[in-house]
Amino acid sequence: MGLLSKKDAGLIKDPLADNNPITIQVLGICSALAITAELQAAVVMAVSVMFVLGAGNVVISLMRNIIPSKIRIIVQLIVVATLVIIVDQALKAYQYELSKTLGAFIGLIITNCIIMGRFEAFALGNGPWRSFLDGIGNALGYGVILIIVAFFRELLGSGSLFGFPVLGDSVEKTGLYALGYENNGFMIMPPMALIVVGIIIWVQRSRNTALIED
Repeated sequence: MGLLSKKDAGLIKDPLADNNPITIQVLGICSALAITAELQAAVVMAVSVMFVLGAGNVVISLMRNIIPSKIRIIVQLIVVATLVIIVDQALKAYQYELSKTLGAFIGLIITNCIIMGRFEAFALGNGPWRSFLDGIGNALGYGVILIIVAFFRELLGSGSLFGFPVLGDSVEKTGLYALGYENNGFMIMPPMALIVVGIIIWVQRSRNTALIED
């Protein structure tokens, strides 16, 4: 962060910990529940949100002085929808199978509260550079939680990471499976994502008691 001022660096670092959009602001929970059964899908969603939020914040910031107040939400939706279409088409062109796995969830980035919230709360009142940093920081905070949740869900639920077996062959009973280990099928069910997020929230608040609400 040597190239950034302390204030600008905080725009990236704060959402990674004490102001995380998922665990502190409780935003973007739906995608955390829906697409974290596989680590690859979580990584792609995190990168997609980073592109949409980073680029979208810059666009809204550049337009902030010419957007009529009465239609600002409509303009914001048009901007985010355009960026999401770009992401969707790129996935279909280069990662078609993955795009089918993610399905409607890429399109639902449009309604992600984190994105619209940062447009409204930050990009409309700040310059392009700081808005870009804010977008990247919040997207990183969102993505880190998605990846952590997906890591444990795929590892414990399927015995694999990025689709590759890492605990052995569950059919041939090699690796850990030879010792009697069995995959926990509950881990790949959506409710377990909420439980894993809850554990992360508990750990975060136990380490920083200032985050505990009165």
